Amino acid sequence: MPVLHRNVRYNCRVIFFNKKVLLIRPKISLANAGNYRELRWFTPWNKARHVEEYFLPRIIQEVTGQETVPIGDAVLATKDTCLGAEICEELWAPNSPHIEMGLDGVEIFTNSSGSHHVLRKAHTRVDLVNSATAKNGGIYILANQKGCDGDRLYYDGCAMISMNGETIAQGSQFSLDDVEVLVATLDLEDVRSYRAEISSRNLAASKVNPYPRVKVNFALSCSDDVAVPTCMPIQWRHHSPEEEISLGPACWLWDYLRRSKQAGFLLPLSGGIDSSATACIVYSMCHQVCLAVKNGSK
Repeated sequence: MPVLHRNVRYNCRVIFFNKKVLLIRPKISLANAGNYRELRWFTPWNKARHVEEYFLPRIIQEVTGQETVPIGDAVLATKDTCLGAEICEELWAPNSPHIEMGLDGVEIFTNSSGSHHVLRKAHTRVDLVNSATAKNGGIYILANQKGCDGDRLYYDGCAMISMNGETIAQGSQFSLDDVEVLVATLDLEDVRSYRAEISSRNLAASKVNPYPRVKVNFALSCSDDVAVPTCMPIQWRHHSPEEEISLGPACWLWDYLRRSKQAGFLLPLSGGIDSSATACIVYSMCHQVCLAVKNGSK
């Protein structure tokens, strides 16, 4: 969300817990290529490992009971682990924050993305997430926007959970559901033992500058969860190029139709290849809607 701090607009992720704002994390690497023009509206946070005080608006103060909260490049320290946040483009950047965060002991990385669909782009996204945890160990949780943006772009979901270079859970790429939740049970000790075996990683970690830590009086794990089974790695199932061409535009059509609250589409047919291809996409949309209804979607 946009946050105005000292008269500068930042694109931020706001992290809160039990009606309290824990941290406002400004985006460090802004997307400014292709369909994105973030630098037109926002300024990147260029103060690495630096935290300042942010004075909350009075309407928010009345809800949270807080006057100021930390804003900046920091991580969250719970009773049993440490969490770091990335925002969309930062995963794709050459100096991704998860590298330094992982060296400083962050074990769980979260990423909230607005990554639009491009043919075969999901392959790159999955590879980036898995490689992020393969070199440095850790758990990476990626959530991506779903649906159309009111224009030509379609956001294709593909939420995933990765640990130590392997995919643990996979979300759907083309779905008509508004919300999709992935759940996985993982053992933090698997991360710690994985990292302990990588001597090059430990040498680099011994020289890294520490991140500011925001302490959270909460534990993600339970004291009696030793016998709880953990999730095993899975093989990511990619769609074929033909499936992507069929399903991506079809999901965009349905989402646009639903959001605009119209009754349907008017499809003029000239008999040429363009109208024939459009008819096939509309058929694919209708097929996806029927499948969703059959599976119990409202």
